[in-house]
Amino acid sequence: MTDRAPGARRAVLTAAALAEPTAALSGYTIGVTADHRKDEVATLLEARGARVVLAPALRIVPISDDAELRAATRACLDTPPDIVLVNTGIGMRGWLEAAEGWGLAEPLRAVLSRAYLVARGPKARAAVRTAGLHDQWSPDGEGYEEVVEHLTARGVSGLTVAMQLHGESQPEYTEALESAGARVIELPVYRWAPPTDPAPLHRLVDLILGRLVDAVTFTSAAAVRAVLRAAGTGADALLDALRDDVMAACVGPVTSAPLRRRDVPVVTPGKARVSALVRTIVEELPKRAVSLQVAGHSITLRGHAAVIDGELRPLAPAPMAVLRALANSPGRVLSRAALLQALPRGADEHAVEMAVARLRAGMAVPGVVQTVVKRGYRIPV
Repeated sequence: MTDRAPGARRAVLTAAALAEPTAALSGYTIGVTADHRKDEVATLLEARGARVVLAPALRIVPISDDAELRAATRACLDTPPDIVLVNTGIGMRGWLEAAEGWGLAEPLRAVLSRAYLVARGPKARAAVRTAGLHDQWSPDGEGYEEVVEHLTARGVSGLTVAMQLHGESQPEYTEALESAGARVIELPVYRWAPPTDPAPLHRLVDLILGRLVDAVTFTSAAAVRAVLRAAGTGADALLDALRDDVMAACVGPVTSAPLRRRDVPVVTPGKARVSALVRTIVEELPKRAVSLQVAGHSITLRGHAAVIDGELRPLAPAPMAVLRALANSPGRVLSRAALLQALPRGADEHAVEMAVARLRAGMAVPGVVQTVVKRGYRIPV
């Protein structure tokens, strides 16, 4: 795990500063599982005040020298496809670069120029046009289901369809086209591989399980599956965290599908763009914040901070965990033993007292956290 800005969000933000767009996500911690575009995602989130945790779930391995892709390319030259599905821009560019290395670029371009080209999104379309080719159709929602429906409605019986794989085989779509009478050539233009250093990913899993991140971004379905694999026997607990406390933000419907199948609520932008994904997080994450009025003060809880009378005050994990537990049951007295459950494993009741003391100091507002002698603590209502 890499914290892009360790300690950089500790200062109190005034009400005026917090009202700026650059502070829209101040107080929140967001995990980023992308590899290829991690810096872009992180920069956009940080520009809105978020603390970012980088933990690539996968890495893309180009396979320009892979025999399987070369064989599939030869198959396209021997039996020119009637339809070519271009799934990603990076995949299209990689395929043409690999063909160049094999001395097959011009024959391949000639074959592609005669095919019905489907570009599944703007980046795929841009790569097609940069190559001097022309795409005939793109789905509005950029989903595979739309592509399959369009092609089967158009008619594929007796036709050859070349389908660029999105990092891994997608048998359900291949089988749907074959059931409609098509011959499908799968093009494995790149593959997913585990991250070179798996430690950041495992650390992110721990943060999700501990509810120490507020949201996790996913830009591929493969990354979702990789995070679940990294959780191992804790996968069910991780899914529970994503269902209840940690927002799953996915770039589009293809990416979100593995989570939706597991009944995890997700947020996705209207268009599958990284910039739109960040805008969606800005819109949705603050809606989950707990707000209450205490002793004449307005308090809103953000991930690792409290907004008190318009000012954002960052708090350490243990004081924040105590505040969140008390705020979820305003007026109710919670014992030290009950609050201990909210703290990291290994803590004792003395740690609860220390967390309460640090919480009071960090909030700098008297009367918000009351001690009830011999019983515990509460937030008065």
